[in-house]
Amino acid sequence: MGLEALGEPKYILVTTYRKDGTPVSTPVWCVRDGNSLRVATQGSSGKARRIRNNEHVTVAPCDMRGRPKGPAVAASARIDDAGRSAETARLVARRYGLIGWFMLRKSDPDRVGITIT
Repeated sequence: MGLEALGEPKYILVTTYRKDGTPVSTPVWCVRDGNSLRVATQGSSGKARRIRNNEHVTVAPCDMRGRPKGPAVAASARIDDAGRSAETARLVARRYGLIGWFMLRKSDPDRVGITIT
């Protein structure tokens, strides 16, 4: 089962792994880009640091509080370059309307995009 099985969820639960293998789940906004999902976050966030160390993640549709609404799918995640990160922030802001625009409107040098495949 691939990411396409998730459909177009409003929120996804991204589970990353600490160096000792402990899973850490975080609900995030996402936007679909073909066969991948894109997420915007702070480069200094825990999930970004864990993805830099271990690209293996699981992704599941969830509600805004992180309660899963379907099965998790194994995937790979990578931190995007600056140009793609800016594009991801614009796409996410557009998808989530006024709230998305408000949260992601400023150019932030610490913001990164994450592509999940």
